[in-house]
Amino acid sequence: MVEKVFEVLKRSVVGIDTLLKNPSTAYLQSHNSSGDVQLQVDVQADRLLEDNLLALACVKGVCSEEKQEVVYKESTQNLIVAYDPLDGSSLVDSNLSVGSIFGIYQEKLAARNLIASAYALYGPRLELVLAYKKVLHFRYCGGEWVEIGELRLKNSGKINAPGGTQANWESKHKTMVDSLFARGYRLRYSGGMVPDLHQILVKGGGLFSYPATSDAKNGKLRKLFEVFPFAFIYELSGGCASDGERRLLDLEVEHIHDTTPCFFGSNDEMAFLKSMYTGGK
Repeated sequence: MVEKVFEVLKRSVVGIDTLLKNPSTAYLQSHNSSGDVQLQVDVQADRLLEDNLLALACVKGVCSEEKQEVVYKESTQNLIVAYDPLDGSSLVDSNLSVGSIFGIYQEKLAARNLIASAYALYGPRLELVLAYKKVLHFRYCGGEWVEIGELRLKNSGKINAPGGTQANWESKHKTMVDSLFARGYRLRYSGGMVPDLHQILVKGGGLFSYPATSDAKNGKLRKLFEVFPFAFIYELSGGCASDGERRLLDLEVEHIHDTTPCFFGSNDEMAFLKSMYTGGK
């Protein structure tokens, strides 16, 4: 069943890539469930994915960042696909890379029920990463998907990608970020979760952080659509994902739009993060 969902995602992200080639970057008067102003392409991508995924017999429901509730259909099957149809869409008008993120859940929208995930990167090339038993990297070339290989993280890297407004960081987070720069880490942060996390995976290591801040005590990124799918990918590729203290895939969900602080990276960086956040406990 997961393979069938992956095949639909392969077709769907080609359609979204085509939508992004439209010269219009117009904002609508509407807002999504998180209060963000929507681009026209946000709504178009969301509708395309909903239609394509619900057409699958094995999918009983879809859940999108752009909607308040889960959309179910009459079905005896048990897969629910949660997705962010266009992550980083505020970057579209400046022509920076954006992406789509997908989590495939069985029976219930909970981290322990996540069985596969994926993301697409709309950059100079259209690429797709599918995570089930391995984390496999694909590139769209000449009208077909070509497998590039498996993505695996090393024990450490040199990329530091810190998110959130620095003026709103806690002191321990600022100390941790500054410590990494003092050790020679390079700043690589675009404001898009997909391109930044993809770069760490492709380069083999580093740290992405989006902490709790004074204006977002529970973090900004959403568990079901963004955080859990990437936690699944990073763990399967040999890395770690936590909220600074706890494993992300051990967290519970109270509402479909729950958020959390989140950190993703290779093992050495994540061990350093934990020591800075918990004092080594």
